[in-house]
Amino acid sequence: MRPDPLSEAAARRHELTRAKAVQALRELDRAGTPVTFAGVAQAAGISRSWLYTQPDISGQIRRLRQKTDGAGSASAIPAGQRPTDASLRARLAAALDRSKQLADENARLRRRLARALGDERSRPRSGNDHDS
Repeated sequence: MRPDPLSEAAARRHELTRAKAVQALRELDRAGTPVTFAGVAQAAGISRSWLYTQPDISGQIRRLRQKTDGAGSASAIPAGQRPTDASLRARLAAALDRSKQLADENARLRRRLARALGDERSRPRSGNDHDS
């Protein structure tokens, strides 16, 4: 007995729609775009109401939405690309070290400049020097 062509077409259409939804969901998350039912539906070119009927996809949308709801400005960055506390601390320590190095170098250069200006002022001037 041969399967019904209409049933086969409906099954293919359903799988294609699922694939579009999953792809859109992944792309939105990867891009750091807030994941919402409306956003996934628009990106996939499918209906929002269809998404609600798919428990696995709608569950994933809800999880991603909850993950980014309380994250503040970090919600624009996909979870896999957000910095860890340890990496932020390391970057801060490196920035503080660099700031101290620059302050030390600045102080050293100021001392050299003051010394050079003092040396220039203490030099005897020849009669040909004209300050305007």
